[in-house]
Amino acid sequence: MSRLTVSRYGRRGSPSGPPPRLGSVLNRIDLRGGVRDPRRLLPRAQLDVSVAVERIRPLVEAVRDHGYPAIREASERFDGICPAVLRVPTEAIAEAEGTLDPDVRAALLESIDRARRVHADQRRTDHTTQVVPGGTVTERWVPVDRVGLYVPGGLAMYPSTVVMNVVPAQVAGVRSLVVVSPPQQDNGGLPDARVLAACALLGVDEVYAVGGAQAVAMLAYGAAVDAGGTQHCAPVDMITGPGNIWVTAAKRLLRGVVGIDAEAGPTEIAVLADDTADPVHVAADLISQAEHDPLAASVLVTPSVELADAVDRELARQVPATKHVERVGTALGGEQSGIVLVDDLDAGLRVVDAYAAEHLEIQTRDARDWALRVRNAGAIFVGAWAPVSLGDYCAGSNHVLPTGGCARHSSGLSVQSFLRGVHLVEYTREALRDVAPHVVTLANVEDLPAHGQAVAVRFAGESS
Repeated sequence: MSRLTVSRYGRRGSPSGPPPRLGSVLNRIDLRGGVRDPRRLLPRAQLDVSVAVERIRPLVEAVRDHGYPAIREASERFDGICPAVLRVPTEAIAEAEGTLDPDVRAALLESIDRARRVHADQRRTDHTTQVVPGGTVTERWVPVDRVGLYVPGGLAMYPSTVVMNVVPAQVAGVRSLVVVSPPQQDNGGLPDARVLAACALLGVDEVYAVGGAQAVAMLAYGAAVDAGGTQHCAPVDMITGPGNIWVTAAKRLLRGVVGIDAEAGPTEIAVLADDTADPVHVAADLISQAEHDPLAASVLVTPSVELADAVDRELARQVPATKHVERVGTALGGEQSGIVLVDDLDAGLRVVDAYAAEHLEIQTRDARDWALRVRNAGAIFVGAWAPVSLGDYCAGSNHVLPTGGCARHSSGLSVQSFLRGVHLVEYTREALRDVAPHVVTLANVEDLPAHGQAVAVRFAGESS
């Protein structure tokens, strides 16, 4: 029988409550002894998106019906600022690039280059299958025409997310790209200057200083973006990019009006580690994701009590030295984070597959062998020298990944996200005549005789 216990390391505090006392940071869940269904026992942030949907529904409908005035009112209420014209002037985008710190420029260009190399190999080619002589089906890959890319701007600024959204869309051949990001008071009501600079480096010049649910609604429905109604944001076909719960709720509400990539929740890291892992590395990696958000999840899965103890000691040492100590402490002490003890690595593998983390690190002996056995993860980081932070910026992989267990059925953002498969069906007269009796038979079985008649009428008067 499994021993489900929360350790002496303190209460499971609310993610919005005070940070846990340092020195013994993570809760423990003991699954040694076996457990039939670990999924329901694992730490996970509790987010009720359905409640958020109802909260933002009036705002989304107001943007649909009234456009700019509703967007402006929401931006003033939630962001404390709203420029008179929501579209960022092209001169401001160029100026942001021109004043970009040289080291930041070099890092962004390296990130762009590596992402392009990886995503270029994701291109799809059309393929024609000859089903029978005279009958072919061609699968064509057609890019989405216009895409809106959401770049967060709350607790942190994310020029890297511009890269991760824009590069696969460009490689896919999307013809029209628009970026939205919240206005910033310290940048005169424009999005963060580094976000604008990343847009410039990627050749994106349609950018709007709008965030939150109002930005998603504007992209979905289209709207005037100034008081006079002389400038407009045309509606998009698809919206991608992570955001807070209100952005996620708006994407859920508007799914169908537009396509979406996924419902992104708070970031997650899981580390599957054995006694060969360096506790200094593991602790640093858990902290790296915890600094995103008080609801961020950091989970260590290990059969080694010695490693678990060492990681806790390292967290007690490293957390007080990190910049965002309160945010990190709250995330690590919340119900969504913890150390999960298992009998062995096979049990640990079952646990991480059940958890289906956004980011999964494998820090074990023969790490690649274990990584190849993983079924469910957004991205897998193999060995001691591939931390999640590398993937956040410069691995070449994409950091827009499924959260909240969605890696069991969904993938991260890729070129494929922006492509639609369309079948082109071509049959000659002879090829259709040959299969016509089967079509008529199946149509009659389903009591849809007109389906069969649509084939039979083409050969009316012919002798069988």
